[in-house]
Parts: sequence; structure tokens; C-alpha cells
Amino acid sequence: MSELAESKAILCCTPGCGKISKLRCPTCIKLEISAGSNFCSQDCFKQYWIVHKLFHKAKEEYNPWPGFKFTGTLRPYPLSEKRTVPPHIPRPDYADHPQGHPLGEIAERGSTVVKVLDDEEIEGLKTACKLAREVLDEAAKAAAVGVTTDELDRIVHEAAIERECYPSPLNYYKFPKSVCTSINEVICHGIPDKRPLQNGDICNVDVTVYHRGFHGDLNETLFIGEVDEKSKLLTKVTHEALMKAIDIVKPGVRFREIGNVIQSHVSKHGFSVVRSYCGHGIHRLFHTAPNIPHYANNKAVGVAKAGNSFTIEPMISEGSWRDEHWPDDWTAVTADGKRSAQFEHTLLVTDTGCEILTKRRNNNGQPWFMDSM
Repeated sequence: MSELAESKAILCCTPGCGKISKLRCPTCIKLEISAGSNFCSQDCFKQYWIVHKLFHKAKEEYNPWPGFKFTGTLRPYPLSEKRTVPPHIPRPDYADHPQGHPLGEIAERGSTVVKVLDDEEIEGLKTACKLAREVLDEAAKAAAVGVTTDELDRIVHEAAIERECYPSPLNYYKFPKSVCTSINEVICHGIPDKRPLQNGDICNVDVTVYHRGFHGDLNETLFIGEVDEKSKLLTKVTHEALMKAIDIVKPGVRFREIGNVIQSHVSKHGFSVVRSYCGHGIHRLFHTAPNIPHYANNKAVGVAKAGNSFTIEPMISEGSWRDEHWPDDWTAVTADGKRSAQFEHTLLVTDTGCEILTKRRNNNGQPWFMDSM
């Protein structure tokens, strides 16, 4: 071990320790690994070594974008091979397209007409959402210090197939994996790789499955090990904002009003609302009308009607709402490198309000992070 940790208080990375770190792993310094390299003592370093060395193995000699300026401490790691889906499982139109183009969505692009689902379609959507929740729960149970996001992708992929579902992200505009895993400063669309999750990370797992013609979509931000208090507050406030927005959804509500509710709540805590991404209609198409912006004073078109189905999925950041992209064309990160959290549900508008189709089936429907609060 060598080099004093930075003068500001940084906790030891060994789970369960909680002491102020005094040392940094010399190999991490050499490989320019910033996060997860601080320890309070040689004893803690040795205790955690069996997990910690995985970071070195995955990072060593991997630098896909020389000269690229990252906004935060997260770095890309190698990817595994693209996973395959058995041919007997029904697949969306983009699954085998060479460029991953969703032809049905492209045909509807620009339309503001929001589909009203009939009873048969509602049942199909509900089934897809129920299965998507089951798949996310499998990933959430496995997410822990030392587990790679590639392993979470494997779990999601296999859980989807077991339920005769196609993992919707796979090959969507050529996205290479079956789930999005967005860590710390990643806002959304993080690509699962061989980076082990570190003590103190927050990790969003975004699952969508396609089952017999319908997509079900949800995501949750998870705590990995011992998370700092500001990250806990960010995650809690983000979930509260989603639930407050869901509370106003009913026939006659303007889609633009949803963002007012979200921004009003998060602004009270000094957080910001990402503007580049929005909720969306979902049913037979992965993304379609309506658009559901999450920030105030937006210009979303339309009002909710019974039978409409869409997602609300606010992305809330500690600092700036602005985003940048990694050169992989997918990973969206905060412009200032500060953390971002997100939650998402698929909703069905009913005659009197709305139904949360992707709600957790146990623990009173509470998200996974609240199990450890």
C-alpha cells in the first residue's frame, strides 16, 4: 500500500468498516482507478483483496477511447460477447434488423395520437409488465459488491428467456446488451460490462421485456454496499418524485403537468431534473406517443385518457441537469460528474386514476433500496 488518501474524508472501501481511509491501492493508482481504491489499513486491504483484485483484472490494459475526457470517476470495462435469444421466443421487429431499427416505431414517428388499448391489449400489457417486474427482482437480488454488471445482464437475459420473453433492449438501435445498468454519474443507458460493483455505488437497473407482442418497462436505483447519505437522499427524493407524479395521473390530466410535480419536489432538495430524456408511451411498441417530460413548463402535447399506457421515469441529478455522452453512443452521464438516480413504472390510465403495472409484488410495493433504509 502507498500514498495518503486525499485530505477530505473518504471512507474505507471494505464493506462494514466505515472508518476514514488513509491509504490507496498502488495498483489502482497505476491503472487510474479512482473509486473503490481507498482503505483505512493494511488489514482491511487484505480482507477485501479477493474482491478488490477483480477491478485490476478487468481494467488492465483496457482503454477504448484514448484522450477522451470523462466527467466523473467511472470508466468503461471490457464487454462480454452478445447474448442470443432462442428462435422460438417471439421477438420485436428490430431484433433481427441489421441496424436494430424498430420499423413500427419509425412509422409512427411524429404522431401525437395516443393509443387507447382494448381489453385484450390491456391484458397483454399487464402480463408483460408482471414478467418485467419478476426479471428486475432477480437482478436486484443479485446486485452486490463484487458482482459485475455483465453478470446482472446474464441474470436478466436468462430470466427473460425462462419466462418466454425477449429482452427488449437487445439490438434496439444495436444496443449490445439485454439490460441497461447505470452507475453513479451515469444518467441512463449504461452498457453492462466486466466492472465489479463497488461498495458505495448506486446502480440503476432498467429492465424491459417483450412478451407475446407487448413490452413491459421499469427501472430502480439500487444501493451497493454502504452508500453515503447524500446518495441515499438523492435516491429517496427521486422515488418520491415518481410517486407524486403518478398520484396525479387520471383522465383529463395534461401530460405536461407531470413534469411540474416532479421538478417542484426535487428542487426543494437542491437536485435537478435531466431534460434530454422523457417517459414514453408503451404497449406493442417500445417507445411511442405520448412523450412525458419530467421538468416543469414543458410543452408536452395531449391529455390522459382511460386505456392510455405510458412510463414515467424521472432522472434526477445531484448537480447540473445537463448531460454528456461517452463515445459508445449510449452511456449518458452528468456533465459535472455528480451522481444521478432514476425510477420508472409503466402505468395504465383507468376511469378514475391509474394502475401501476410494474409495482413490486411484496414489501408493500416499496422499491428495493428501501429494504436497507
